[in-house]
Amino acid sequence: MTAEKTEAGAEISAEARMEFLLGLRQRGIRDTNVLRALEQVPRERFVGEEQVALAFADRALPIDCGQTISQPYVVAAMTEALDVRPAHKVLEIGTGSGYQAAILAHLAKSIVSIERYRTLADEARSRLAELGLANVTVLVGDGTEGARDYGPFDRIVVTAATPEIPKALTEQLAAGGILLAPVGPHDGVQMLTRFEKGSSGKLAAEELMAVRFVPLVAGKAASL
Repeated sequence: MTAEKTEAGAEISAEARMEFLLGLRQRGIRDTNVLRALEQVPRERFVGEEQVALAFADRALPIDCGQTISQPYVVAAMTEALDVRPAHKVLEIGTGSGYQAAILAHLAKSIVSIERYRTLADEARSRLAELGLANVTVLVGDGTEGARDYGPFDRIVVTAATPEIPKALTEQLAAGGILLAPVGPHDGVQMLTRFEKGSSGKLAAEELMAVRFVPLVAGKAASL
């Protein structure tokens, strides 16, 4: 069995990586570009040292500041639903560990990712830089306000639960663009919903699957 050493000292076998990708295919992920991006990003670099052995398990894992890194299937399904193309500008709300941004970096022209916790933003920038992903800009800010100076965006992905889509995000979505978000209560199950913006500015919604995400909170964190 072949394996490579991670910075945490744990071994991630090639077989584990193959099983990881096979499992995603078996669950319906078909986009070869998405699968290739998932293969190229070392997920174990985006979890804590104590979680490295579980990096490829299909479950959400805790990260700093009380946040989580989503389970691989959810990341893959969300990325596939976004239908990202090489010329696209993407806005991500909720950087977390930077894993989703790293996946998107292999698919889009540029990514702007907003994180309310400075600690997470700094750590994500470091990871992304180490991987040579120079097309990602990580900002510390209020995700509900978007990034107006960088828009409009062809794709927007919200990686936190929200009862409704913030107006600023719909305004920054380009005509014909897609916005993806877990819509529902902060303390329960949400519905991952895909919105497409028509030429009139109206959003057409399509519900995809039930999910559970940490809540989208307005403002920047005071100290973390």
